[in-house]
Amino acid sequence: MTLLNKMSVLHFGAILILMLSVVTAFSEEKEPMVEKLVVVNGTVITKVEFDRKLNQAKQHMLNQGQQIPDDRLAQIKMDIVENMIDEELLFQESRKKGITVETEAIATDLKKIKQKFANDADFKKALGESGLTEAELQSSLERGYVINKLIDNQIMAPIVIPDQEIRTFYDTHPKSFKKSEQVRASHILIKVDSQAEQSVKDEKRAKLQEVQKRLKVGEDFAVLAKEFSECPSNIKGGDLGYFERGKMVKPFEDVAFKLKTGEVSDIVETPFGYHLIKVVDKKPASVVGYEDVKDKIGQYLKKEKTGKELKGYIEELRKKAVIEKITSL
Repeated sequence: MTLLNKMSVLHFGAILILMLSVVTAFSEEKEPMVEKLVVVNGTVITKVEFDRKLNQAKQHMLNQGQQIPDDRLAQIKMDIVENMIDEELLFQESRKKGITVETEAIATDLKKIKQKFANDADFKKALGESGLTEAELQSSLERGYVINKLIDNQIMAPIVIPDQEIRTFYDTHPKSFKKSEQVRASHILIKVDSQAEQSVKDEKRAKLQEVQKRLKVGEDFAVLAKEFSECPSNIKGGDLGYFERGKMVKPFEDVAFKLKTGEVSDIVETPFGYHLIKVVDKKPASVVGYEDVKDKIGQYLKKEKTGKELKGYIEELRKKAVIEKITSL
């Protein structure tokens, strides 16, 4: 997981993730021959800062096994510049409103980020890949903090979602609140490649048959799973938790949903190898009640409305701002 992914949990939902850049411009640093990209109310955003953000966007795509298509690159560059301008305007507005940073909150956020890495070396490596120093990361968190406070105070706090609006959403989106039938199952897996020689397959199957014999004479499934299963779930006694149809490979799923609670299957072959499956519990299809999801719907609608209001808020800031684009991309 990249540093930017780990930081995203500290920001306000999807709104800032989509509309604001996490890593900020450090325009006050004085360097010789700085290439200016944009000037926002007298504050410079440099080409270096833009390049850093573009590289981060490319790295994010690479981490997902993708690359930015050539036909989208120009638009992405424009979006990055516009997001940088929006962020700078929001930051400047937060200063005008007298919003200050709470040092303790920033220290806590920084600590949370570090804790998501195995060690300090991994944290520093992620910083390097993001083109940041720890001081710059802290400055980024500080800017993000005051911007979030501005949004909370000026936009989100005044928004009230009426109960009738929440109820209407619930009534008009019935599919969103349906829960499919679910099964909770455990398994014991002996891995074998589907392209392996038959003799190898026979050997692996025989190994699981020995485990099956021990189950039939009353030995505990979870204990045997811990000892013999070659799935990471072995540490939990083979427990896979609850799942619905479409989440497991079909041969496994078909057997799991046919078994009764407490039953253990015969040996099942899938592309992963050979399994013994035990159904621990079943939950029938159901509909989540309104009272159970009322608060979540309210939060969702409030975030949706905040996003729309934020766009308008930024548009008004832009109307009053002096924005000079100096370098073309």
